[in-house]
This record gives sequence, structure tokens and C-alpha cells, in this order.
Amino acid sequence: MMSQQRYIDYKNKDINSCPKVPESIMTASRCELTDIHMKICGNLPRDLHGHVFMVAPVGTVDSGGLPFANGDSLLCGDGMIYRLDFDCQDKVKLTTRITKPPDYYADKATRHGSKYDKYRFRNHGITRFSLSLGVRNQLNTAFLPMKFSQDEKERLLVTYDAGRPYEIDTNTLEVVTPIGANQEWQPELSGYNAPFPAFLSTAHPAFDPDTQQMFTVNYGRSLANFIDAIPFIYNLEQLPHELDELLTALCSFLGISFLKDIFDLFSQSFQACLQIYIKFLEKLTNLKIDNFVYLICWDGTGALERWKLVLPDGVPLPINQSMHQIGITKDYIVLMDTSFTTGLEQVLNNPFPENKKVETQLRNLLEGKVSADSTLYIVRRADLKAGQFPAYDDQEVEVIVKKVILPLETAHFLVDYSNPQGNITLNAAHICGMNVAEWVRQYDVSAYNPQNSIPSYLYGMENSETDIGRLGRYVINGETGNILSSHVISDVECTWGVELFAYPDRCPKTGQPLERLEDIYWSSLGLWKDLMTKFIVDTYKDYKYRQIPLAKVLNLANKGIPAYLFRLHTSSSEAFAIADRYKFPSGHITSSPQFIPCRGGEKPTDGYIICTVWHENKNEFWLFDANNLSRGPQCKLSHPSIDFAFTLHTAWLPTIRNRQANYYINVREDYKELVHEASQKHADIKDLFEQEIYPHFD
Repeated sequence: MMSQQRYIDYKNKDINSCPKVPESIMTASRCELTDIHMKICGNLPRDLHGHVFMVAPVGTVDSGGLPFANGDSLLCGDGMIYRLDFDCQDKVKLTTRITKPPDYYADKATRHGSKYDKYRFRNHGITRFSLSLGVRNQLNTAFLPMKFSQDEKERLLVTYDAGRPYEIDTNTLEVVTPIGANQEWQPELSGYNAPFPAFLSTAHPAFDPDTQQMFTVNYGRSLANFIDAIPFIYNLEQLPHELDELLTALCSFLGISFLKDIFDLFSQSFQACLQIYIKFLEKLTNLKIDNFVYLICWDGTGALERWKLVLPDGVPLPINQSMHQIGITKDYIVLMDTSFTTGLEQVLNNPFPENKKVETQLRNLLEGKVSADSTLYIVRRADLKAGQFPAYDDQEVEVIVKKVILPLETAHFLVDYSNPQGNITLNAAHICGMNVAEWVRQYDVSAYNPQNSIPSYLYGMENSETDIGRLGRYVINGETGNILSSHVISDVECTWGVELFAYPDRCPKTGQPLERLEDIYWSSLGLWKDLMTKFIVDTYKDYKYRQIPLAKVLNLANKGIPAYLFRLHTSSSEAFAIADRYKFPSGHITSSPQFIPCRGGEKPTDGYIICTVWHENKNEFWLFDANNLSRGPQCKLSHPSIDFAFTLHTAWLPTIRNRQANYYINVREDYKELVHEASQKHADIKDLFEQEIYPHFD
């Protein structure tokens, strides 16, 4: 055990300093590749089969790839789908495609210097926004495999937190159709006439193969949820010089913390005045931003069915951050207010993306830590009867939910499908003292010495966690909302920045979905000195659930803790433990684990884990035996043409084929009314759609 004095003296410790974050995680190419043959280093298992899909942001039509020249977040940008094919013996092929919904072509047509550049999109945090056109659906986050009874093969959705999910053709990787027409979704900002509304959803919808239903959500947050940042919405494109000077002078003279205290006091003490202000603003602008959450169900062929979710007192659910993930059990739908923000809040908290001087002051004033607790909402599936079909403008149907509070913040969780006696088993990865929607800025300085800037190649990267992450297993009664048991563990090696997951979901002998998840594979980021910024450390210095003293965390980061891939055994609270682990070499980062079942497996974990790995100037795919991670990778896949930055979620399909489903939303019909409304103010928006967007879909 290290002494307390050693932790206190972290600022002066340069011996055994943390290795450098690999530069390769910061760069990405937008070049699309077809059937390139991967170089195989090691032994490619002969029982490997199927197709692995990964997705990652790769910058914008303006940036030409990653990183962004001005240090914007790596998580902002068009999604690139990477598909690895294991259907040829002793060969692995890779194909990549950028996701291209209609707003992609609008973004491309409005680039700087183009005919329509007055409508161009700009990065606002992890969101991309145009004042006249709306919010980009970047489709860069996750997938959902589905197989309805009418389908011969599995279908695949690609998703994003601030947009409708899209179905893709698994063979060509082209986006085919959104799920639900525009009129079937409720925008976060009603009355704001833009062709691409902000539709907040979840990046992790759920599919029930037993009932043949896909579930997702559509929600909005009231103006009060981000009142501190208004009223910038109508003045995003210009910043008066006087305001620039005023913000800088105030922050310098009075101190950021003093001004922030005033902002916090105003928000906490004058709620009645705020509500009057909100109503006045809505009336003045004809905008309306209310709390709402719709649970959506889809059968793969027809219109969306939805239910408006309310608390027992009839009040709509207040989502303060995001609903990044939902879970489904036999009798319940589990929703969570997860620990990062997206949508209009990103726009309002970063209203002047090209004025970095003002961005600095506004971040210090307006941004803070996410909630240290996780709020769950439980929906009884038995209550989901005769819902509203917004395509036909039916009357809304309300369903009451149960609210549950879990200590510790959560971005990802998984639930068992089985819920005996109405008891839901939930496994959560708690990222503690970390804001996933934050990133290293050009003006950030080191937590160890404010005189030292963060290395410039890291601008846009996530910050390190400021407390050790934890893994939780909870049993919650779905009828009462009572937490019947909870078991939370941490591991000094493995649980620093536990972010992404993989798991076996089918019985290898029967092919049926597993009722319970007994093994979950997680990847962890590790702890990196250069990702410890003064801003993030100051933000979490008073973290509510701190387990490791901040000085000790900084000392550990100074030395560095490597990334891990590990298997969590979850069969019961007594057996809840890390059963297997692999420690990556110093200077390596991993992400995007995906389980691949092997041919002829006997038990659910018979198969492989593939993940992305960065080290030095290399990015590779590593393949592990899922039953023996500690043995290390069996083989590594690489190619000089591939260049991907921080990859996100994954999927595996046994086969691929050209899309056969008939469901299709006609693009011209889908946008007809929205374009007409926007054209009342900007006549050439109609020309933009006719010339630059519709031809790609007609």
C-alpha cells in the first residue's frame, strides 16, 4: 500500500510517469473500403464465422476526418460502419461505409463556400447543428439486430441518441429507411420550423424475439432542464463583441466559481420566476419545450405505436440527461436517465463553437458534473394495451411508471429477460466522476500543473475518470420499485473507465435467447495522466460517492493504469466477481468488444471476443478466446488502409444479404411538409432538397 504522503506529493512525481496515449486513437479516415483482405498475425480459429459490425464517428464533411482542427469532440461526426467478414476459411475481409441519411447530403451541400453555405452545420459539443436546417442525425453510436417472424434473415438498425434509428442493408451497408416517419416522432423543440428536427431517442433500443417487438423511446426535456444557457437559440450565429469582453472581464475579475455560485443560486432559488420566464419565452417565440417520454413499439412492418409515460401523480417523466439505453424483460421495460447529455443542451451549452474564447467562459459557468445517481423508470408490459398510432393522429394513451433511484451514475446496463416473481435483475457499469459528453479542449491545462497544457494531439479525446468505476448487480421488484438486493464491486486494476460491453445472448445448442445473463465482457479505458485536466478534476473534487481520495487517483494516473478486457460472472450476488481478465500492454487502449459464438459450442461462452486496439500509430482488431482472456490474443488483424478513431458499439450476425423487407419511408413524402414550412422563411431550402437531397433517394 502506498503511503498517504506519496499521494499528496503527486505534483512533484515524474518517476514512472504514465505512458503516452496512443496517437492512433485520435485519427480517422473517411475513405470507404470494399472487401480489403486483412493481414492476420497469429492463428485465426477455424470455427470462427459470421460478420462483425462496428461503428465510429469519423469527423464531418468539413473536417475530412479526425481529429478536428479546432479540437472538437471525437464523438461528433458521421458514423462509419466497419464490417469484418469471417465467412471465408483463413481469410478476413473488411468493408466500410459512411452512414448517409438525408441530413448527410444537406450537410455536404451546405459546406463553407457552397451555394447554400449560409445554412451550414456546425459542431456543438457532440451534436452538429444548423440554425436553419436543424440537428444532424449522425448515426454513429450502436446497432440493433432484429428478426421478425416474416424475415428470413436478421435485419440491422444503426442508431444515434439524437435521431431516428435507421435500417441498413447488411450487404451493401447503405442506410435504407428510418424507423417511423417524421410525423410519428415528437421533436424536442415544438414550433421550431427546421427540416431536421431534434428527435431524442435511445442509442440502445431493444428487440424481444419472443413477442416479435422492437421497443425504443422518444423524449424531450423541458426548457427548465437547461435554463442557464438560454436565450441563445435565436442568436447562435453571431456574438456581439461587447458580450465577449463582458464575459471575459466578469470571469477574470469576479472568478468563475463566484459567478457559477450565482448561476446555481438563481436556478435553485427562483424556480417560480424561471417558470414565468419560460412561459413568456415560449409565447414570444412560438416555441414549446416540455418534458415528455413516449415508449414506442414497432412490429417490423407497420406504423409505430406509442404510450406517453407519466409518474403516479400524472406528471410527465423528467429526463435530465439522456436515455442512452433501455432494457427489456419478460414483463417489464426498464428505462434509465443515463449519465451524459445530448441534443439541444449541447447546442445551448456551446452556442458559439467558433469563438473558443467565449466557449471557455461558458463552459466554466454552465457545465458541471452529471448526476451522481441513476434514475430508473419501470413500465409494466401488461399496461401496454391499445396505444396511440401517431401516423393516424390517435388520442394519446398514458401509462404510469415506477421510479427507482440507484446510487452511482450509469451509462450502460443490462437486464435479464427472466423476471421471476416480478423481480428484475439489472447489471450496471458505473462510471464514477466522469462526464462522457465532456472532452479535452484546446484551452485545457494539466491537473498536475496548470502551467502545462494538455498535449495538442489529445484535443477532442475523453477525459479520464476521477474515481474508480464500479460494477453493480441489483434485484428490483418491478411492481413496487423496491430494491431487494444490491451488490457493488470495484477492482483496482480493471474498473477504471468501464465503458463498453459484450455478452453471449443465445444457447449454443438450441439457438434460443438466454433467459439470464451469466457472463458479461467489459472493456476499461484505464487511467491516463494526460487525460487528467484541471477542469475535470475541479468539477469532481467533491464527488458524492468518492471511494478513492482524489490525491490518490491523481497519483495512480501519474503512473498510469492500463486498459483491461475482462469477464464478469453475474449468476448471483454471491458469485458476482471478475472471473477472467487480460491486461493490455502499457500504452495500449481497447474498445468495442463483441462476442462471436463459435461453431459447435457447448456452453454460452464458447466463442471469441473481438475488440479494437490502439497503440503507438497503429490500430488493429484483436481476437481472444472468450473462455480464456488471460491467455492473450489469438490473432491480430490489421491493414495499412484502415484508420479509425475511438470506436463505439458493435453487433454480430451469422449471415448477411441484400435487404428483403418491404418497410420503407419515402424520403420526399417524409420531408414534404417540413420543407414547405421551412421554405416560408427561407425560399431556397426547397431548392436545396430538390437539387441536393431527393435525387439520392428517388
